[in-house]
Amino acid sequence: MSTSEVESYEAVGRLAAGAALDQALDVTEPDSWLHLDVAVRELAWQRPELFHSNASPPGRRTNWGPDRSFLDFVWPRKPGDAELAIALCHPDGRIREAALKHAEERPALLALVVIRCADWVGPIRERARALLAGTPPHRLTAHAALILRVGHRSRGDFAQELLTGALRAGPAAQTEALLDSDDRDTARLAHRVAVERRLLPAARLARTAARHRDVVVQDLCAEAAVATLGEDTSDEFAEVVVPLLGSRQPRVRSAGVTALRRTGRHSDAEPYLTDRSAVVRACARWVLRQGGADPAPLYRAVCADPAARPAAVVGLGECGVREDVDLVRTLLAHPVAGVRASAVAGLRALDAVRVDDVQPLLDDPSAAVVRQATAALRPCADRVPHELLRALSAEDRPRHQRIAAIRLLRAAGA
Repeated sequence: MSTSEVESYEAVGRLAAGAALDQALDVTEPDSWLHLDVAVRELAWQRPELFHSNASPPGRRTNWGPDRSFLDFVWPRKPGDAELAIALCHPDGRIREAALKHAEERPALLALVVIRCADWVGPIRERARALLAGTPPHRLTAHAALILRVGHRSRGDFAQELLTGALRAGPAAQTEALLDSDDRDTARLAHRVAVERRLLPAARLARTAARHRDVVVQDLCAEAAVATLGEDTSDEFAEVVVPLLGSRQPRVRSAGVTALRRTGRHSDAEPYLTDRSAVVRACARWVLRQGGADPAPLYRAVCADPAARPAAVVGLGECGVREDVDLVRTLLAHPVAGVRASAVAGLRALDAVRVDDVQPLLDDPSAAVVRQATAALRPCADRVPHELLRALSAEDRPRHQRIAAIRLLRAAGA
């Protein structure tokens, strides 16, 4: 049994003993409510005596009559929040439906109403949705993370659409309050709505794209920031393009490089020809070509002494011609490991890998070089001597060499 399951069972026990909701579970954590829903259902089957003390015994048919509802039979008095929380999760659909009638004026139980909006029983689902539709928007946003988790379920779209509509139509502060949410889906939705409504200035969009940890938010904000650019102005460049170019994320840097064309600064893309990311290098080449420059001669010039910018070698392979193969091949013996690795990658890009040239690099002390050599030799692994590979797989060899040898032996069917 996992820790979360144990905690959920303990929470049910505390609620059954009459503890307050915020004492029985973490009401700010969406998973606490979801685990509670499962735990009540499981315990109700395992120990029904805990949940049927006021209702008819299991298996007995009861005639409620025209003047007595199941609700009155279960609760002859007004139930507390703890009782209702358990009842809203009960496996008996009549109890869940009866509990919803009491939950209308109980904001503390709104999380469970959200869960019931995806209930497998139609009448319960519709009653819960009617309750949620009348909920003030600020209460919906307070449960945004839970709503989006429930939204992944087969019947969970209603609450998610309600939340999205509330953010699109509500005050800007309501959306901005969710931008820094620790929940990934909540932050994504908030930024998507903020971009749609143009709530954020371009400078903030650029900073968010450069620093945010989520790639979806990075893309949203980077594209929106670049879309605001017009003709080249120093203020726009400093506030929008510079933060994008300085990001550690390749996708964001590529957006910044692409923005150089929009601002008319084509030549500023030249330093990014040797970026460590292939996406950024490709964008830099495109921007230079849009400005009328050919990137290949620039790569050849850097490859005369590539120690400081090793990625120039693979960049030349990505855009070079057959005449560049000899230049790239000579760099396989370069004293800098990064240049050797880039040379192998450049030969792969030029479709000019020769086993005799790359095979000696399987014994290289650099793991990066050996990884590139392995990738280059896998399509022709059957042409690499098995004696060499078995020697490289010996226990006294460095780990990266042993892994490379095993991969190539497998690729050769040995």
